[in-house]
Amino acid sequence: MSGAPNSARSVRRRMQIAGSVLLALVVCAVLVPIVAPSTAPGTTQSIGDILSTRLTPPLSHDQAGSWHALGTDAFGRDLMVRLWEGARISLGVGVAGSVLSGALGILLGALAGWRGGWMDRAVTALGDTLLAVPRLVLLLVIASLWGPGVGVVITVLALTGWMAVMRLVRADVQQVRVMPYVEGAAALGVPSRRVLFRHVLPNAVGSAGVAITLGIGNAMLLESGLSFLGLGVQPPAASWGNMIAGGREWLLVAPWIALAPGLLLIVSVVAATMLGEAWADRRDARAR
Repeated sequence: MSGAPNSARSVRRRMQIAGSVLLALVVCAVLVPIVAPSTAPGTTQSIGDILSTRLTPPLSHDQAGSWHALGTDAFGRDLMVRLWEGARISLGVGVAGSVLSGALGILLGALAGWRGGWMDRAVTALGDTLLAVPRLVLLLVIASLWGPGVGVVITVLALTGWMAVMRLVRADVQQVRVMPYVEGAAALGVPSRRVLFRHVLPNAVGSAGVAITLGIGNAMLLESGLSFLGLGVQPPAASWGNMIAGGREWLLVAPWIALAPGLLLIVSVVAATMLGEAWADRRDARAR
């Protein structure tokens, strides 16, 4: 009997830790570039006196007298402010890409599970076809055809990540549609669309929420990979992917340039994954 309360406490603790980490990342991404303007005069995209400010180690002053908590990059730009400006893009793209792909998957899965017939076969066949192709290959092809940019990355993530959510929602809708209250609503003459969106779909999207949360970390990794390869966010705009790419040639001389965004990317992905897994465990415990 004591195992269940302990398990519930463990799940709640994991959700609190992961949520606190993600909240702290968001707060820092919003506030640090605003409250620390003295470390980066103008904007972090501008380049000043490179010779006096470039490759300054962390926790030290450059030749111009400015102090840098995380040092500077090869162009003399403050790494801490630039890191959190990049967090705005990396976190934003990860959340937006996962939410949009999840919304598309929920819509298609609901239509396929509710209508059945040719609609179900067409949506399922399309999803299975896209699942058979590695997602990274699709991302590279579409991004190279459309050109790099934040909007392109979010669109590509949304168009290539909906399949798993669609399958979950489709299965849940097929289970809920045979419930007595759904049949009763249909017998009372409630329109089919109203029954789907008011009665069936709200009871069939719980697993989709878990999948969307788990997909945030995956979307962040894919965005960083595209930016690292030069097909995502373009310099001088900062994202963790292009910051890692910009620091790879300085790993032996100034490793902090690539290590700082790399560590934040790992922390963000682990926190998002932990939150999604804890949410899934909580749903399973409630179902039992």
